[in-house]
Amino acid sequence: MTDQRTFYERVGGAETFRRLVRRFYEGVADDPPLRALYPEEDLGPAEDRLRMFLEQYWGGPKTYGEQRGHPRLRLRHQPFKVTPAQRDRWLTHMNAAIDSLALAPDDEHELRDYVTRAAQFMINSFDEE
Repeated sequence: MTDQRTFYERVGGAETFRRLVRRFYEGVADDPPLRALYPEEDLGPAEDRLRMFLEQYWGGPKTYGEQRGHPRLRLRHQPFKVTPAQRDRWLTHMNAAIDSLALAPDDEHELRDYVTRAAQFMINSFDEE
C-alpha cells in the first residue's frame, strides 16, 4: 500500500516547516557573509516567505502563491550576488536545520536533494570577491 499523503503531511506539516526555517535563519543570523544577502533588518519577513514557499512546494497551503504570486526564484534573487561560496554557506545552515528535524531517512534524503538542487540553481555569479 502506497502512502498517499503529501510530503508536507508525512513530515509533520506546518510545525515541521516552522522548525526547519526557524533553525535555518538562526544559522543565517550568525553568518555575516550570508546575512548580507538579507537586506531587511529583521529576518522575520524572510523567514515567513521561505516557510510559505517550502510549505506550498511540498504540498501544504498555497499561501505563498496567494500572497506573492509565482515564486520566480532566480528573478527574486537576481539583485543579490549568489556565488558558489554563498550557496555552500546556505546549504550548511539548511542541512543543519534538516538535521534538527529527525525525519525518516527517505524524507530526509528527498528534502536534502531538493535544497541542494535549488541552491545550485540560485547561483548567479562566480565572482567571489
